[in-house]
Amino acid sequence: MKLGELAQVLGAELQGNADHIITGVAGIEEAGPEHVTFVANPRYSALARTTHAGAVIVSSDFPEIAAFTLRSANPYLAFAQAVRLFYHEPEYTPGIHPTAVIHPTAKIGRDAHIGAYVVVSEGVVIGDNATLLPHVVIYPYAVIGDHFFAHAHSIVREHCHLGDHVVLQNGAIIGSDGFGFAKDEHGVWHKIVQSGPAVLEDSVEVQANSCVDRASVGETRIGAGVKVDNLAQIGHGSKIGANTLICAQVGLAGSSETGRNVILAGQAGVAGHCKLGDGVIMTAQSGVSHDVPAGKMISGSPAFDNRQWLRATAIFARLPEIMKQLQRREKN
Repeated sequence: MKLGELAQVLGAELQGNADHIITGVAGIEEAGPEHVTFVANPRYSALARTTHAGAVIVSSDFPEIAAFTLRSANPYLAFAQAVRLFYHEPEYTPGIHPTAVIHPTAKIGRDAHIGAYVVVSEGVVIGDNATLLPHVVIYPYAVIGDHFFAHAHSIVREHCHLGDHVVLQNGAIIGSDGFGFAKDEHGVWHKIVQSGPAVLEDSVEVQANSCVDRASVGETRIGAGVKVDNLAQIGHGSKIGANTLICAQVGLAGSSETGRNVILAGQAGVAGHCKLGDGVIMTAQSGVSHDVPAGKMISGSPAFDNRQWLRATAIFARLPEIMKQLQRREKN
């Protein structure tokens, strides 16, 4: 693809030779003259001056560099679009593999691809243009919208509801039992039936080996546009607001609630029945056991204001030195 054509597709301002040929994408250190790369993080700015890439996608105000540039208001998004242009995903033609088991009462829309050893149980409803790859299992009476894409070994449990354009990566489980047990007078735990479904609204993606538990009563609801990373756990009865990001190894205990556009960084933990307001950011490995108002960035465990946490951690590293100073003063 000519660089000028790429700029037009990406809606970027080109500074360079419009006839230069680009054949793919690459990281900024590996890229050659036939590749396009990008810089979105300021820490990689120096590499933009030495890269051998044919073109670099940069922000609109990025300094001039020797390489051809594609200037964009959102260079990371522009690069994501470029990756999609050059990466040819496998195509799954409509059809049902002979080893798939589909209950006679299940209803599947037009142009579905049903792979080997898929199981679609009784009463299931799936919309148009679905792709179910090998060993996907859909439990009874699940209802799923259009353009569903389920990678191998993902599972949707009974009575769950999924909207349009939902993506489940390998091993994702929607509607697994919530962790509910009641202890009797003899100290024996008895399982509480998890009767409520998990509901995923439109354009949700749940990545590999993550679980969205069903509720004991009511429902677990994941808002539109939410993205859940690998190995995350969303407890029963939780409610996740639209366009929230849940990163790897995050855990939300039962009945947690988040507002819209929340970011939970890697290994963050939220205790049960806590509410996080719109736009809250929890940094990596933070833990919270209280409600957090909208717009706050918090860190630490227990978590508190990020700016205070940064000051506190700086002091923590100096505690041995401070202790020695105190001991010397006491002696004197």
